[in-house]
Amino acid sequence: MPQNFIPPHGGYEDLLSFQKARIVHDGTVRFCERFLDRRDRTVGQMVQAARSGKQNILEGSQASGTSKEAEIKLINVARASLEELLEDYRDFLRVRDLALWDKNSREARFVRRLGSGPNRSYESYATYIETRPAQVVANILICLIHQTNYLLDQQLRQLEKAFLKEGGLRERMTRARLSARSNPR
Repeated sequence: MPQNFIPPHGGYEDLLSFQKARIVHDGTVRFCERFLDRRDRTVGQMVQAARSGKQNILEGSQASGTSKEAEIKLINVARASLEELLEDYRDFLRVRDLALWDKNSREARFVRRLGSGPNRSYESYATYIETRPAQVVANILICLIHQTNYLLDQQLRQLEKAFLKEGGLRERMTRARLSARSNPR
């Protein structure tokens, strides 16, 4: 019996990178509602960058069954979108002369610990994002973007290794066809 050449795909909701990107998106929407004038063009750009980060993980995961190339490209687009959003938050702090937390600060370590538990969602951060001042919320979201970017970097490295080991769709199709020819039934 020939092997299936389209592997299982999708399952993006189980990816920690997607879960974190969803939190970043929801937090960004709330940040913009609370601290920026909705007529400010930055609002649309920030929300779109956050959405792009999340949605490209979803799309890459779904495309992975038939195109490892598309999956890698889309995960990289997600990573690039979140990097753009990261700079928007840094700009927000810089132009207002607000402090950016050091990655080893007590506050940044708290955010990392908060995100290390299982089943984290926006609700895990809502109390902080919805009640703290702009400087704190921007720094929380910067920490979350760094976490998401780290996960996406790891994911890209794993995708590269998997591609080198298993190949892409055409190679899997060829193997399946050769297997079917050698075992006709």
